[in-house]
Amino acid sequence: MNIVLTGASSGIGFEAALEFTLNKENKVVCIARSADKLRKLLEIAKGINPDCTLLPVEFDIINDDYAALVPFLKEKLGNIDILINNAGALINKPFSETTAEDLACMFESNVLGHFNMIQNLLPLMGSGSHIVNIGSMGGFQGSVKFPGLSAYSASKAALHTLTECLAFELLETGVKVNCLALGSAQTEMLEQAFPGYQSPVLAFEMGKYVADFARTGHKFFNGKILPVAVTTP
Repeated sequence: MNIVLTGASSGIGFEAALEFTLNKENKVVCIARSADKLRKLLEIAKGINPDCTLLPVEFDIINDDYAALVPFLKEKLGNIDILINNAGALINKPFSETTAEDLACMFESNVLGHFNMIQNLLPLMGSGSHIVNIGSMGGFQGSVKFPGLSAYSASKAALHTLTECLAFELLETGVKVNCLALGSAQTEMLEQAFPGYQSPVLAFEMGKYVADFARTGHKFFNGKILPVAVTTP
């Protein structure tokens, strides 16, 4: 399979990338802003499976030039079977201190960047392809919400609705679109939001789940926002 994964330099994205590279038949393009962390990912992947194909790409999904990225992907992959929009950011501030710039930053990182990626990569995706957006229980309707995460949760809720809209709009293309509303996993982002909290789910466990769902979830779901959580947060 040909896979494109954003936010691959740490946490769940990092672990999902390693899961995909266990199969030497996969070609995995790993996108992130940190070249150093991408090099580390490649080193670890090759250490686990020397025959794997992992292509690290230093790229900012909000600000960088897709006119350069898309031809590269077309040359290296031809077509894309799986796109996982995992990149994101988190701001933890009381609402009274949250600025309009903070809110704009959350929507850029957690919605606009994924919008850009999907819109530019869709021409390389055909029937049977799967787009997986990584949402959050913080943006899941009816879930428990937490102080300080209003901007973050609002941006994830927007990503959830974008998923539903795209699934309906892309029906005739055969491209499936789903969103995993993740609960806690022991990542840097969780530690920033909830200092001292220990999640019962490790990053590598959630990364494996995301990879498994990306491979097969479109056979059972389309346009769905699926909660993936055993605790609150």
